[in-house]
Amino acid sequence: MRASTTAAAIALLISIPWVGAAAQHRDDGLKLYISADMEGVVGAVTGEQLGPGGFEYERFREFMTNEVLAAIRGARAAGVTEILISDSHGNGQNLLIDRLPADVTVVRSWPRPLAMMEGIDSSFDAVIFVGYHAGTTNPDGVRAHTMSSARLADVRLNGRSMPEGGINAAIAGHFGVPVVLVTGDDAAVREVQEVIGDIEGAVVKWNVSFHAARTLVPEAAYALIERRAREALERLDEFEPFRLDAPITLDVRFKSYRPSQVLAYLPIVERTDAHSIRYVGADIIEISRFLAFMLGYDSNAQP
Repeated sequence: MRASTTAAAIALLISIPWVGAAAQHRDDGLKLYISADMEGVVGAVTGEQLGPGGFEYERFREFMTNEVLAAIRGARAAGVTEILISDSHGNGQNLLIDRLPADVTVVRSWPRPLAMMEGIDSSFDAVIFVGYHAGTTNPDGVRAHTMSSARLADVRLNGRSMPEGGINAAIAGHFGVPVVLVTGDDAAVREVQEVIGDIEGAVVKWNVSFHAARTLVPEAAYALIERRAREALERLDEFEPFRLDAPITLDVRFKSYRPSQVLAYLPIVERTDAHSIRYVGADIIEISRFLAFMLGYDSNAQP
């Protein structure tokens, strides 16, 4: 009787090898992935803060970097010892990397097969989203869009419109890693929580319109993010990875008709109406790679 019980226990442990890995992470310290965008950063409301041509861009690079640093401080207080940061806004070259701690690593620029989640794998214990914004179908939210404000009108996974936070949480969930905190405006935080569950949120501004907000000042935002990061990671066991049923159906609606027409030349793509296409992937990794191709391919790209 004892032998059979022992054999059953061993078989169970072998069938879920991540249990031992997770326990090891807790003994050695936690490993954290931070995906950082910019539209959701404190005070950001227009393109003047969000790209190299804006008169406030250099200042807001500092605010973005400081929000990431605040998340790092909170994470360290909760036992995180290893951190990978994804610079996930615009050209992917926004964070002031000389301001970051010497023991973190950073993913920069494009293209990336996993986009805003490049580098995530099953070795991580948690994910934090910093500076996130609402999705393109949300009537609220500062600078609300999904992946491309100029090109896309809707992105759906298995029939549900998804903000970037939902797509990225599904990529993390594919590897068994939960998202524990999202920071940004009130619409962005609420939307991500509605999609993936009751995770921690740090609201640093409240949307008034697409280009207006009532906002905290930077120091208050940093203090809030640091506190919420610590609180989220201290109750890590309460969060579950966000997973989508496979195969996954991707529906994309473009603001123009031509992209759907040309993409439908591919036998793996179905044109569902004048502005929309459908692609079915085996999992979210295939979906992510397709989206990276769809948004990034340029036959004139050099080198």
